[in-house]
Amino acid sequence: MSQFDMEQCAQLRKQIFITGYKGGMAHLASCYSCLEIIYTLYRKGVLRYDPKDPAWKDRDRFILSKGHGALALYTVLCEAGLLAEGELETYLQPGSHIGGEPYRREASCIEATTGSLGHGLSMAAGMALGQKLDGTDAKTYVLLGDGECQEGSVWEAAMTASSLSLDNLVAILDANELQKTRRVDEILKVVAWQEKWEAFGWTVRHVDGHDTEQLKQVLTEAPNAGKPTIVIAHTVKGKGVPLMENNPIWHFRLPNKKEREKFLQALQITDEELG
Repeated sequence: MSQFDMEQCAQLRKQIFITGYKGGMAHLASCYSCLEIIYTLYRKGVLRYDPKDPAWKDRDRFILSKGHGALALYTVLCEAGLLAEGELETYLQPGSHIGGEPYRREASCIEATTGSLGHGLSMAAGMALGQKLDGTDAKTYVLLGDGECQEGSVWEAAMTASSLSLDNLVAILDANELQKTRRVDEILKVVAWQEKWEAFGWTVRHVDGHDTEQLKQVLTEAPNAGKPTIVIAHTVKGKGVPLMENNPIWHFRLPNKKEREKFLQALQITDEELG
C-alpha cells in the first residue's frame, strides 16, 4: 500500500469521525473496516464513472449493502467529486440527503437505498442482468457484511446470479468477523465462506481488505467466464483506533469524553478540527 493511499485513508478516517461526532451518530467501526475497499473502488481506477454525469448509462454500479457504513461512502464520494463537500456538513440534519444509511434519489451518485440488511445482492444481480441485456461491458459491485450473510435473501440472490451467469457481478465481503453484539461465528457457527460461495457457483478470491494495492489487483482481475465473483476482504472492525478494533461494543456508539481523547490521539485530530 502506497504512502499516498495511507495518508488519504487516514484523512478520510478523520473526516468520518468528525462528521459522525458532530452529527451525533455513526457506525464508526463498520465504516473503518470497509473504508479502504470503497476508497479503492472509487479512487484507484476500479469503478468506471463520470463525476460530471453521475447518471451516465454505461457507468459501473456500486451498492453498499451494509448500509450502516454509509459515512465511509459519503466521504469517499466527496473525494471522488460525486458529492459536494458541503453536503457532509448536512449529515443527519433536517432536509439533508445524507443520513445514517444510503438514500437513492434522482440523478444521484447513490445507486440504491440500503440499510435493511440482506437486499443489496438482489439489487446488484438485477443491475448486472440489466447491463447484460443492454449489451454494455459495465460491471456491478456490491459490498456485503459478513454478519449480513445470515440473511436468507443473500443466498437466494447468490443462486440466481450464478444461474444467470452474471460474470459482470462482483461482490465484496467485508469479513471483519464481528456483528452487532458478538463474533459472527458465535451467532451462526457454520461460517465457511469459501465453501459456501463456491457451492453456489461463484469464483472466490481473498484479499487483505486494508491494502489498496492488493484490492485493486483482485478487483480488476478478469472474471471466470459465466461465473460471478466474490472477493473475501479480510478486515479489522474499527481499524485505525486501537480502543475500537475488534471490539463489538463499538458497533453503534460514539466515545464519551474520556474515550474521545484516545480517538483524537489515534486519528491525529485536534480539538480545533473537531470544533
